[in-house]
Amino acid sequence: MSNTYQASDFGRVAVLLGGDSAEREVSLRSGKAVAAALQRQGIDVIEFDPAKRQITDLIEEKVDRALIMLHGRGGEDGSMQGALQQLKIPYTGSGVLGSALAMDKIHSKQIWESLGMPTAKYQIADKSDFEAGSCSAIMKRLGNKVMVKPACEGSSIGMAKVTSAKQLETAIQDAFNYDNQVLLEQFIDGPEFTVALLQGKALPSIRMSTPHTFYDYAAKYQDDTTQYFCPSGLSDEQEARLAELASKAFHALSGKGWGRVDVMQDASGDFYLLESNTVPGMTEKSLVPKAARVAGIDFDALTLAILATSMPE
Repeated sequence: MSNTYQASDFGRVAVLLGGDSAEREVSLRSGKAVAAALQRQGIDVIEFDPAKRQITDLIEEKVDRALIMLHGRGGEDGSMQGALQQLKIPYTGSGVLGSALAMDKIHSKQIWESLGMPTAKYQIADKSDFEAGSCSAIMKRLGNKVMVKPACEGSSIGMAKVTSAKQLETAIQDAFNYDNQVLLEQFIDGPEFTVALLQGKALPSIRMSTPHTFYDYAAKYQDDTTQYFCPSGLSDEQEARLAELASKAFHALSGKGWGRVDVMQDASGDFYLLESNTVPGMTEKSLVPKAARVAGIDFDALTLAILATSMPE
């Protein structure tokens, strides 16, 4: 990763944070940490919460570029990216298409599957025609351990791991509170890894270990019981294979600039793609800063590298 920019090159920067998605609180923490880091480096920064202000206020604020720290709907799904393009304000990370594709777990899987990339067996439940009577057959087809995920939520919101048809029915109905389409995915028994991507390079992988039934919202943001291993304990060959897979998966969804790809590994060592994140968390517990530290990039330098993704290529 090379960065030859001076603070003055960026002009006035709006850090977009908060928003009105289910991930608002995490976004506020991420955005405030990033804004403080940029200010420490002499950059002219304002914090901008689109839930409190009209997006057109960015013009009045004479903003030169936007660093997007909005997680979830409205910030990570392409809609904010489209709005900024209309306002002709350069922004960090993926564009409209890449953001929209990565936000939708079902479309992500369909693209990866069409390109022959490894991803767990799955089925889609649609609110308009879901029948509770189908749950037994779904459990059997997906190996009797199933992850239930709303198609377009992040931070593990609305997700559940189930081991019976009755649990599956309850979890699907709960997930329908968040989305009209729900992804039902065969549970891969094994460690979970994440690979951060920054300016075209994969950072060292992180392995997550939690006493929770899976890496859920509490394990991510609230508990101190989750353990993170970076280096992750993979062999050099496996690390290289995982980095290549994550990079290809990210680019397959038109990802740009920076992001993160989550992966499971089964008992025989094979990797399975879970999802791609185009605006990963940047809180004190977040994964991208952990991986960057191991790669020799401190938090301030990381925020500058992310901001640099708003510059012309």
